[in-house]
Amino acid sequence: MIDKSHTVSEDAQAFVLSTTLCAYGVLMLNHLGLITGQTAGLAVLLSYITGWSFGAVFFVVNLPFYLLAWTRKGAVFTIKSFVAVAMLSLIAIVLPDLIRFETLQPLVGAAIAGGMIGIGLLVLFRHGGSLGGIGVLALYLQDRTGFRAGWTQLAFDLVLFTAALFIIGGTPILLSLAGAVVTNLIVGVNHRPDRYTAR
Repeated sequence: MIDKSHTVSEDAQAFVLSTTLCAYGVLMLNHLGLITGQTAGLAVLLSYITGWSFGAVFFVVNLPFYLLAWTRKGAVFTIKSFVAVAMLSLIAIVLPDLIRFETLQPLVGAAIAGGMIGIGLLVLFRHGGSLGGIGVLALYLQDRTGFRAGWTQLAFDLVLFTAALFIIGGTPILLSLAGAVVTNLIVGVNHRPDRYTAR
């Protein structure tokens, strides 16, 4: 029988790569004044509505998903997801001091950012982790029903951006949606358990 599990060093390099890609994509979106999808996007909208800080809202919104991860996906998945969220948070704090954008056309930037985030999530999913939130629910539903994780995330983002249109409005929402579509198409097309079964 072939051992399909990842080594610690393989997981480590994958987590560094995936969280860096995601953080860079978020940096591009922030520079353009766009929002991201998933639980982070929900937390941004709730912070606008309530006036609470994004960090506090993001932490609270993720709590039920970590409970789901622990009870349905196990301790290893939950711990890996927690580590990934912490790494992304730290990298996202550091990157703005290291990178500046002189020219970044909004639609191109949204698409490239969406692609980088999608690839980052794909790498992370294939190493048994997630960035919490809707990603946990999406992976759980994929395992239970076969419904692709990317499609669940895309459906959530469609609802999220529809709500954001009434709260924020305008072109930034459409550009943000374009980036989210790229992200979720990458995950939806490429993340298939029948093609990749390593843990």
